[in-house]
Parts: sequence; C-alpha cells; structure tokens
Amino acid sequence: MPLIREEDGAELRAHLEEHLRGPVTIDYFTRPDSKLFMPGRQCEACDDTRRLLEEVAGLSDRITLNVHDFFGDDDPTVSTMAVDRIPAIVLRGGARGRIRFFGFPGGYEFAGFLEQLIDVGNGSTDLSPETKEALQGLVRDVHIRVFVTPSCPFCPAAGRLAQKMAVESDKVTADVVEAAEFPDLVERYRVRGVPKVVVNDSVEFVGAQPEARFLKKVLEAAA
Repeated sequence: MPLIREEDGAELRAHLEEHLRGPVTIDYFTRPDSKLFMPGRQCEACDDTRRLLEEVAGLSDRITLNVHDFFGDDDPTVSTMAVDRIPAIVLRGGARGRIRFFGFPGGYEFAGFLEQLIDVGNGSTDLSPETKEALQGLVRDVHIRVFVTPSCPFCPAAGRLAQKMAVESDKVTADVVEAAEFPDLVERYRVRGVPKVVVNDSVEFVGAQPEARFLKKVLEAAA
C-alpha cells in the first residue's frame, strides 16, 4: 500500500509542478537490503523512509533519488556528506549550505520536507532581506540541529527556519533530527521537549521562535 494516497499524490504533483523550478537531488543513506539480522546494522525506519522517498521522487521529473549503502566501503558520499547515522537524507540543488534530515520525515514533518525540497531546488527562500544579509556576513561555520517528533505541530516551523538559513548561506549546516529514532542524541543534548534547537553545541533553546529571534541565537553561536 502506498504511503502517499492517490488523491494526495495528485495534489502534491500539481503543487510541485507549479512551485519547483529547478532540479533537486535526494541522497538517501540506508542499510543494505537483506532479510538477515545483522548486528549493528538495524534500522527500523529505513524501509519506510525509502518507500516514502521513492514515492516523492515519482511526483516530479525534477526530483532525483540516489540510494546509498551507509555501510558500503566503496561509497565516498558517506564521508563527503558527513553522514554518521541512518536513515539519513541529504538534499542538494540550489542550496548554498548543507541540508540533512535524520529519520523518517512523516507526520507534521512531511509537509515541511516537501516545502524544503522546493526551496533547495529553487535555491531561494522567503527569509527577510535583513536575515539574508546577516547570513551572508557569517565568517564562521554554523551547525544547527533541530530535534523534532512527527506528532509535534510546532516542530516543522523550527526545522524550516534552520533549513532556509542553509539554503541562503554556505556557512550553515541544518540538521532536522527525529528525536525518537536517535535516543543517544536525545541524551547527549538533553532533549526534554521539542522542537529543541542546538547551534554549534553552545547555544540552545526550546520552542518555535520568530525568525528574528532564531537568527539572533544563530549569530550568538557564530560570534
């Protein structure tokens, strides 16, 4: 059974046709296909994530899906894209920075994921001119982690802000992390509520914030 309903697929296809102007590549990192139990290579969400991405890629000729074996020694993209866990999604197109999603982009996150595809393909966002100017002035690299859950209605806004900043600046890496799938990161970053945003491992805050306040935190971490 498809993860995207037929009637929803028709609407999404029309939306992408209207708004996605440039090509976008989805690099998906997963474990090898196998029916055998392989210790250390489990990934409960990997199969569903691949199915969803295949369906998304089928919605537009401008979307290309590349599937990578995370454990494959001969795949240099694992190290090139700095992927350290699966399932992992990297979006490439017109974005200046790096945009990644760790986990299954379902629930409330799905709509935000599709809109991010559009931003990456188009290479532009609706961030304010003031925010764009500030991002162009960054002299240090900025790594933004946004912890989310599929059932959180406020999480997509936080993730989208981080990812938009990565579209606009080559100094920004934006990671959206599905918290329930990575308990080690939840413990490391003391995630007690979502969305939780951590910038350069030094500045953090909880809750969706207005663009100007979010930018202030990013600039604080980059100072």
